[in-house]
Amino acid sequence: MRLAEPLGFSVIEMLLLAALVVASLGMFAYRLWPIARNVLHAKKDAGFKFAPVGRRVWVFVWEVLCQAKVIRQRPLPGVAHAFVFWGFLAFALVSLNHMATGVRLGFLQHVGYVGTFYFWFAAVWALLVAISIAGLFWRRFVTRPQWLGEKVSVESGVIAGLIFVLMVSYLAAFFVSDDGMAVKALWWTHTLALLVFLPLIPHTKHLHLVLSPLTVFLKREQFAEIPKLDEAEEAEDFGLLAGKDVTQIVALQAYSCVECGRCTEHCPAATTGKVLNPKEIVLGVRTYLNEFGVKSDVPLLNELRDVKANASPDNPAGNYLSMEAAFECTTCGACEFQCPVGVQHLPMIVGMRRGAVNTGAWEDKYGTKLFLALEKQGNALGMSAMERDKFIEKQAFPIFDGSQEYCLWLGCMGGYDPKGREIIADFARVMRHLGTSFGVLRKEKCTGDPARRLGNDLVFGELAEQGLKTFEQAKVKKIVAICPHCVRTIATDWQAYGIAPEIEHHSEFMARFAEKLPQQNGETIAYHDPCYLGRYRDVYEEPRAVVKSAGELVEAERNHERSFCCGAGGGLAFLGEETGERVSHVRAQELIATGAKTIGTACPFCNTMFKDALGAMGGAQPPQLLDIAQLTARALPEMKAAE
Repeated sequence: MRLAEPLGFSVIEMLLLAALVVASLGMFAYRLWPIARNVLHAKKDAGFKFAPVGRRVWVFVWEVLCQAKVIRQRPLPGVAHAFVFWGFLAFALVSLNHMATGVRLGFLQHVGYVGTFYFWFAAVWALLVAISIAGLFWRRFVTRPQWLGEKVSVESGVIAGLIFVLMVSYLAAFFVSDDGMAVKALWWTHTLALLVFLPLIPHTKHLHLVLSPLTVFLKREQFAEIPKLDEAEEAEDFGLLAGKDVTQIVALQAYSCVECGRCTEHCPAATTGKVLNPKEIVLGVRTYLNEFGVKSDVPLLNELRDVKANASPDNPAGNYLSMEAAFECTTCGACEFQCPVGVQHLPMIVGMRRGAVNTGAWEDKYGTKLFLALEKQGNALGMSAMERDKFIEKQAFPIFDGSQEYCLWLGCMGGYDPKGREIIADFARVMRHLGTSFGVLRKEKCTGDPARRLGNDLVFGELAEQGLKTFEQAKVKKIVAICPHCVRTIATDWQAYGIAPEIEHHSEFMARFAEKLPQQNGETIAYHDPCYLGRYRDVYEEPRAVVKSAGELVEAERNHERSFCCGAGGGLAFLGEETGERVSHVRAQELIATGAKTIGTACPFCNTMFKDALGAMGGAQPPQLLDIAQLTARALPEMKAAE
């Protein structure tokens, strides 16, 4: 049994095939051109560079060719999608040969080992693709997980049907003869399915077949990277304010969205009843570009969401990107981590915040209070620097003079927040126990993290420059901090203003000395992965090593890279009450559900959020809440002696 092919084609058939191919390619190009034009004519990304190319190639191979992220994050549908993708790669040669056969130029022959092997090789993939696409069709149109969205795309069903027809018509050709009418009917069925499929791609989510390999290859190198603003005098770059501010990478990513809903499924705002839906943000940019283009001055964000009755030049119909939604993002990075096609949501969302804040379009009393506190007091809590001085004096912390090994960075939470101060004090005890010399800065201002995530470049830039100057004057070489937000901001975001000294999180520091930490046969401890330590820095095992020295580690249902946010990031810890269910309450319930006696954290923001959440729940005695430094410090000899 072998693949049957028509014995010959008449001149009329060949002319018809040529005309259909030209028409299909022409319609494909016609429908793709407006999209390509928007991407090519969009603003160039300031500071973009290809280097390191080797890393880009590796990410391309891993995420595109190996489909690693697709499979890992949604195993069953991921494998089905991977089979379809790999099947298309396997079919590329067969499809070329199929069309060439129609004009008597077929190059894969049935005689010999090569042709025979490849036709059967493709047949195996055809079977896998047919089963997989049928399963994906059933999932999208019958079981319909809520994350795929309420609206069912008819075009998606048509394309799934065409893919199924392509596979079945190829397989059926193994069961007919070369000289019958059936083989000719199957050949034309396969050909027409292929030619109808092609022009449908640009106007459906299947556009990712064309764009996503490029998107993955060109995406910004760093996770959740906030792009550099164009500093040219004539640029007037305030962020993503309107279509004219949309960059080529943003446009490319907006058109690459596959609408799978993974970002929505893992978004803490979307899953707790907020307006924000990261998928809608990306699709909103796509809709905006299709309607207004990349040269438009129409604002991207608006207070009213797609209310045509209220359309006006300032609130155009179809512009449904919501100001409210943009400022509900916790910048946890779950959306970006989950995306299988290289869409980086956070640069879009923070870019829109930038546009709104830097031009004064966003008005929020809590936001205004925060920015003023950062400008006048140098800390997000708006407290006098004297309060920090009193704390340092009370704890007898040495002032950093350049002779100590580490500069202990207090941060806003460690210097002013009561719970944060407890964590700093206990971590200092751990450092002393390990014999590590350290000192604190005499004067210290916020890293600017909340201003950075909320889009206030002016305030952030001033704080970054002052911080770098302080480090230089104090001759700081190494820094350790209890706050992952501070670590990320100093190590990465400050790079736009200069290179800061080496900095690490206290979990990384303690993990290096795990064998010297007191070993406790303590209670069960449920560890919570902070977003800015896990997804942002890929630090997962170090804090767990510290927890294991203090007790029995218990994992929450969502852990490691799938950990659920505490709700404090993105400046939201300072923006007042949330709408809908509180993110911190949802996560606290998950941690309580483990049955652990203690909840372990590695971020002062997480600690504060859970403290409030546990206090608001009432009922039975809640678990004890301790930072990993406190888990360790309680077993130190001096602490036991004090007891």
